[in-house]
Amino acid sequence: MASGIVTGTLVDENGVSTAVIRTVTLPVTTGGTATTLAAQAAASCDILHLELGPLDLDLFGLTVHLDRVVLDITAVPGAGNLLGNLLCAVTNLLNGGGVLTQIAGLLNQILDLLT
Repeated sequence: MASGIVTGTLVDENGVSTAVIRTVTLPVTTGGTATTLAAQAAASCDILHLELGPLDLDLFGLTVHLDRVVLDITAVPGAGNLLGNLLCAVTNLLNGGGVLTQIAGLLNQILDLLT
């Protein structure tokens, strides 16, 4: 449950304003426990971090000014997160110690057995 004080102005259909101050208690549903949310954040995969500095262009009389831009793309895997699951899997393929490293190790073991 969440409790708090709501303050504001109520305007009825005739345009008459009334000040409102009320204590309100409402049920609250969270997206998960703090532990669950922390685990989801830790399980996310950084896909892209791009920083662009300020940019000024003059294109035949059209002036374009772009301030600093920071773009962060993060994939979040989990049930129902199809694109997040796919991008994290692809990202982890490129990590050392990932699935490709395991496959290469198995292939090397097979090669050693054959020679």
